[in-house]
Amino acid sequence: MTTPPTTQKPINTRAVMVVVCLALAAVVAAMSSLNVALPDIARSTHASQTQLSWIIDAYSLVFASLLLPAGAIGDRYGRRKTLLTGLAIFGIASIAAMTADSASELIGLRGVMGVGAALVMPATLSTITSTFPDNKRPQAVGVWAGVAGGSAILGILASGTLLEFFSWRSVFGLNVALAAVAIVAAWRVVPESADASAPKLDLIGAALSVAGLVVVVYSIIEAPEAGWLSGRTLIGIVGGLVILAVFILFELRTKNPMLNPRIFAHRGLSAGSLSIFMQFFAFFGFIFVVLQYLQLVRGDSPLISAVSMLPMAAVMIPSARISPRLTEKFGSRPVCVAGLVLVSAGLLVLSQLDVDSSYWLLLAGLIPLGIGMGTAMTPATSAITGALPMAQQGVASAMNDLSREVGGALGIAVLGSVLTQGYRSNLELPGVPADMLAKAKESFAGASHAGGQIAAHADVAFASGMQSALLVASVAVLAAAVVVGVLMQRSES
Repeated sequence: MTTPPTTQKPINTRAVMVVVCLALAAVVAAMSSLNVALPDIARSTHASQTQLSWIIDAYSLVFASLLLPAGAIGDRYGRRKTLLTGLAIFGIASIAAMTADSASELIGLRGVMGVGAALVMPATLSTITSTFPDNKRPQAVGVWAGVAGGSAILGILASGTLLEFFSWRSVFGLNVALAAVAIVAAWRVVPESADASAPKLDLIGAALSVAGLVVVVYSIIEAPEAGWLSGRTLIGIVGGLVILAVFILFELRTKNPMLNPRIFAHRGLSAGSLSIFMQFFAFFGFIFVVLQYLQLVRGDSPLISAVSMLPMAAVMIPSARISPRLTEKFGSRPVCVAGLVLVSAGLLVLSQLDVDSSYWLLLAGLIPLGIGMGTAMTPATSAITGALPMAQQGVASAMNDLSREVGGALGIAVLGSVLTQGYRSNLELPGVPADMLAKAKESFAGASHAGGQIAAHADVAFASGMQSALLVASVAVLAAAVVVGVLMQRSES
């Protein structure tokens, strides 16, 4: 049972909606916004390709790993307190990041920002569900979902605009401004609420899930350094998977599991979760790879690079609006599978980009990618929520968020790692001293900045690595489409 708000004043639900959406937009945009600044960060901090992956993924990984325990903390100890705490952590870490001078500092501070984001995101949705009356709740949740989906693109555009006038530190300044406004507004208008019957926190389950995800992602990102078939990489990946297996066994036996693995017996939920996972695996991995290509290979400015992504959002939004009607007419399975196939096709087209490609080829890939994501998202979400009864809709919502954030974190790790491996394997600089070659392989931004033949060879090597990464993503999404189709067919039979 949810405790009533501590204030006796009438709740201004419209103001609450604005505030929670502002907080949500701040933490979701931070997942993608820094991608535009990677070339500048690499030049300023001398970050390697592997470190660039970590700068982006430290945030996403911590965010995803702590999402479920953070939601439980909000339910048990107060959603408003959790929201304010998360915003404060997010804002303070962003202030510190504005002063960072090294890649290692940025990686650590992005991880701290991820802690704050994990506290914020579930608190925003649970505040809506506990504050809005039944007749207004579905519309409010729809607005929340729209903000969660669109903030990533808006973050890229806002960062691209800032970078036209300021340094990469301004991207963190945007985080600070959004967090400060959200803290003041939340303090004034968001009522406190908590669930008196919320179970005890599953600390062991939370620790196991975090450890497993961190070990797997660490091993994938570091694979180009150690070698994909090296003992360190293989032991790390297998060890991480073993920890996750122990997590599942523990959750099956504990009285109050953080995530009950039995819910995956619902094939519809499994299919929807896999679909959401792969959509954001592809999306965030693609953004990480392509924004570097646009700036360092094509030579586009940060703003032009950000604007180049807008056609994807332009077709994604109307596709998402049409998708419910298509689902009603044809069913969830064909619409969801068709959407994933379009995503795979878009990535396949994008994997043909090279040093001399025109924008039209990029556009030809962005259109099916955007349409596919917009089409597949609604039936996938409906499959998750429809698999569980009303009493478990909080679990369904958490699974939707978890699938998206973990998918995004792994997408950045896997595609970033394949890109780095491909770049280093294909970079050939005959006649260049060994120390210069080592530096060029370490950092594409540094090689690009060197100019001359080094930059020309680096561009070709980067494009080759990008092609491999996007091809891997295309094949993975197509395989997921097959599995989703089988699971949805069985769930409907």
